[in-house]
Amino acid sequence: MTDVATRVEVLSALADPVRLRVTDALARCDRSPGELQRDLAVPGNLLAHHLRVLEDAGVVRRIRSEGDRRRAYVQLLPASLDGVMPGAPVRVAPRVVFVCTHNSARSQLAAAVWRTCSEVPVTSGGTRPADRVNPTAVAVARRHGHRIGRSRPVSADDVLVPGDLVVSVCDSAHEVLQMRGREHLHWSVPDPVRAGTDAAFEQAYETVASRVVRLAETVTTNGDTR
Repeated sequence: MTDVATRVEVLSALADPVRLRVTDALARCDRSPGELQRDLAVPGNLLAHHLRVLEDAGVVRRIRSEGDRRRAYVQLLPASLDGVMPGAPVRVAPRVVFVCTHNSARSQLAAAVWRTCSEVPVTSGGTRPADRVNPTAVAVARRHGHRIGRSRPVSADDVLVPGDLVVSVCDSAHEVLQMRGREHLHWSVPDPVRAGTDAAFEQAYETVASRVVRLAETVTTNGDTR
């Protein structure tokens, strides 16, 4: 398929008010179909149709939750919209906090990348912190020029304060934060520890890094939204 043909397919998929609203809703975080249906006030059968159109065009994909296996998340594929969609609105936050279950890999990697591309303060935590940062995560971070693992994982409860921009990078952590009523963004990133391979850790790093860079462009501490 030619580049022009690909652009035509993507633009055709977006040429509907509901589908544009879906992509807007997914621009900052992943959501379940039920959340999209609730937030957009769209009947389930109609939403399913629009999601199929967006999936066929390569704009979104569905990922099965690693926490509640009955749940799936819809994830925007940002590269498919490069040069097509407007930038996300700027958000003012005093600090960014990345959260996963054990605070041993994904949230640590996300915080490390954030420090290289934003002056907004950052930290990370876990809903059930492990005893140490995963050694393979430390090695992957080092290969990409980051340092993690200097301190032990910490509980998200001990680091979160009002005003933080919270980003869950783990389905289980997302579901815990939801139950606690904590407002946050969610990125559905597969757990590399579960797979246990270097390739899985590298993929988790690449996924987190690309999303961190995009988010960092939209977050500031000083209220300057120009």
